[in-house]
Amino acid sequence: MVTERLSLSGDLLDSNSLAKVLDLLNHFGIGFQIRKFRVGEYSSEPSLIELFLTAPDLQTMRSALKACEEHGATFNLDEVVLAEADMDGVLPDGFYSTTNFTTHILLDDQWIEVENVEMDCGIRVWKQGETWNAATCAMHSVRKGDRLVVGFSGVRITPLDEEQRDDQEFRFMSNDVSSERPKRRMIAHAAEAIRKAKVEGKKVLFVGGPAIIHSGSAPLLARLVSDGWIDVLFAGNALAAHDIEANMLGTSLGVDLKTGSSGPHGHTHHLRAINKVRRAGSIAEAVKSGLINGGVMYTCVTRGIPFVLCGSIRDDGPLPDVITDNVLAQDTMRKFIGGVGVCLMVATTLHSVAVGNILPASAKTYCVDSDSDTVIKLTDRGTHQAVGLVTDCEFFLNELVANLSV
Repeated sequence: MVTERLSLSGDLLDSNSLAKVLDLLNHFGIGFQIRKFRVGEYSSEPSLIELFLTAPDLQTMRSALKACEEHGATFNLDEVVLAEADMDGVLPDGFYSTTNFTTHILLDDQWIEVENVEMDCGIRVWKQGETWNAATCAMHSVRKGDRLVVGFSGVRITPLDEEQRDDQEFRFMSNDVSSERPKRRMIAHAAEAIRKAKVEGKKVLFVGGPAIIHSGSAPLLARLVSDGWIDVLFAGNALAAHDIEANMLGTSLGVDLKTGSSGPHGHTHHLRAINKVRRAGSIAEAVKSGLINGGVMYTCVTRGIPFVLCGSIRDDGPLPDVITDNVLAQDTMRKFIGGVGVCLMVATTLHSVAVGNILPASAKTYCVDSDSDTVIKLTDRGTHQAVGLVTDCEFFLNELVANLSV
C-alpha cells in the first residue's frame, strides 16, 4: 500500500475542480480521506483542500496524480538527491536537516522509512544487497564516502496530528502549558499510556532529576522500576549520587530525609557516598558488595534495568558510571531510544531538552516540573508532542504509582 498527500487550491467549488479530481481518484481506485478543507470567504480568496491518498502501488499513484495535475492538484513524487560526504564529521552542503516526525524517502520507486528518526540530523542512505536503507545520522557520525540526502525532493514527513490521530485527548493536552489544568486526569492518562505501551511491547523511558531524591520520592520511583513499569532510566550524576547518599547516610544534599534537618558536615555526605562507589569501581559493584542495599540505582541494578548517567561540567566526583564525554553520552542514549512508546521527564530541564532532541515525535512524552518554563523550553526546542504538567514531582509520582497499582 502506497500513501500520498495531495493539495488543491483555487476556485474549487464553482469551477467543479474538486468533483473532477475525486472522480479521477475513483477511476484509478485511489482511496482518499479529506484532512483539511478551507473555503474562501470572498471571491478573491482561494479555497484549500488537502487529501490523504492510498493506492495499491506507486505506479497507480503516479498515474492518478498525473491525471489530477491539470485540475490544479499539487504533489511531490520526485526522488531524493544523494551526495557523498567528502570528509569525516561534516555533512554535504545543502544536506536535508531532519525533524523528529516519521520520515520516508523516495528512491528507486520505493518509499523507504528513515530509521532512528530524530531532529537536527542528516539522512544516511545505503544499499544492502538489493534493498535500500535509510537512517538519521548525527553530524559527528558522518564518515567520508557516506551517501546522504541533500535538498527537499523525495522526502515526506508525517505530521504530528497524523501520528496521534487515534488519541484526541493526548493531542488536546499537548497544546497548552498551565498550572491550572486537571492534573489527576492528566496523570491518569499517562498511566493509561504506560499500560498501553507495555501491552504493545514498547518501552517506557524515565528521565529524572535530583529533586526526586531531595523530595523523598526515591521510594516511589524505585517502586515503578521494581514493578516493571520503567524499562530505561536516563539521569545525571546528581540523581544517582543523592540516591546513593540517601541509602548510605539517610540524607540528600546533607538534609535528613526523615526530619528535614541538616546535620553537621552534611554538605559533604554526597561526596563521601561518591567516593565509596568510586573505590568499589561502579554502582553495580557497590550493590554486589552490599555497600548499596536500597534506592533507585540499587533497584535498577538488581532488576537489570539499564541506565545512562550523563555528566555535566558542574558534577562532583563524578560517579564512575557517569559518561563525561557529551557526544558519547548522546550516542549512548540513542542506543536505548528505539522502541520507546512513552517518555516521562520529571524535574530536570537540561536532561529533558537533551532527550527531547533525540526522541521521535511518535513517543508520547510527559514533562513534569514545578516551573512551567521547563516545559516551554522543551516545546520551543522542537519536542512539540510533550504534555506539560506543572506540579511537584512528589505529587506526580504518588498519583502515578496509585494509578498503576490498581
